[in-house]
Amino acid sequence: MINVIGLGYIGLPTALMLATHGVEVVGTDYNKELVATL
Repeated sequence: MINVIGLGYIGLPTALMLATHGVEVVGTDYNKELVATL
């Protein structure tokens, strides 16, 4: 399991790439609206 802090231009694609390769990912961001859309 990995926690990606910041789901912006770098964090979100990184989290998606890791998840597609079987890694359990937890994304953390201060923008609650962004997190709610995911």
